[in-house]
Amino acid sequence: MSKKEEKPGEQKNESESNWKHAIYNPNTGEFVGRTASSWGLILLFYLVFYGFLAGMFTLTMWAMLQTLDDNVPKYSDRVPSPGEPPQRPRIHGTDDAHINKHTPYNDTEQVKNELCLAGQYYEQDGSDEKKVCQFRRSSLGFCSGLTDSSYGYREGQPCIIVKMNRCVFSKCVCVCVCVQGESQVQVQYFPQEGRIDRMYFPYYGKKAHVGYVQPLVGVKLMLRKEDYSKELMVECRVEGSDLKNNDERDKFLGRVSFRVLVTE
Repeated sequence: MSKKEEKPGEQKNESESNWKHAIYNPNTGEFVGRTASSWGLILLFYLVFYGFLAGMFTLTMWAMLQTLDDNVPKYSDRVPSPGEPPQRPRIHGTDDAHINKHTPYNDTEQVKNELCLAGQYYEQDGSDEKKVCQFRRSSLGFCSGLTDSSYGYREGQPCIIVKMNRCVFSKCVCVCVCVQGESQVQVQYFPQEGRIDRMYFPYYGKKAHVGYVQPLVGVKLMLRKEDYSKELMVECRVEGSDLKNNDERDKFLGRVSFRVLVTE
């Protein structure tokens, strides 16, 4: 028997025909191995399946949101040691662009809020809108940026703005000391004694506490010329009755440290 030899061109045409039939077969009407009705059933199945999943997710989210209150968190706990992050006032030369950042603290804005008595704890009622106590920018004294737009940085006695997230004790006081080297840096606090009054806490959220601003403490470092060109480590901590701010396992418990270097 003799075998008919296939020419190379015929083999190429046959492989090309097989590749085209794998995508679309004109004899059976299949596209990528499936007919139009088969593809329609598959698409319908996934449309129903993922539509059901999306509906179930939407329903569970809606049910969860019905249990939440816009003003009161569903779960809350009392933090034994408040956090205390520092802020360095931003300086923009001689212009007043940096003051705009502190506009909510301006006295003209704060007069709209309640004039509360220091040292008092105000029990908020169940109303949707909570009482907001005034915290005037002018109470930060030399650290307010109103009399010195450089916040003391130009004269070599910088101000550091310290804020605290909450105060659950009768009195919280910010205390800053130099913890590195032999220098004993004098510190001036604004408001007086670095007190963070309890009347500003708790914070109920932006919907209930409209116009609320976080209380601040201005810490002015009274550096001398002999303190210049030295890197000083300054530590600020919150002190109060029964407040834990000294734990060997957590060095930043209720405190914050930062470095200051002033050159002539």
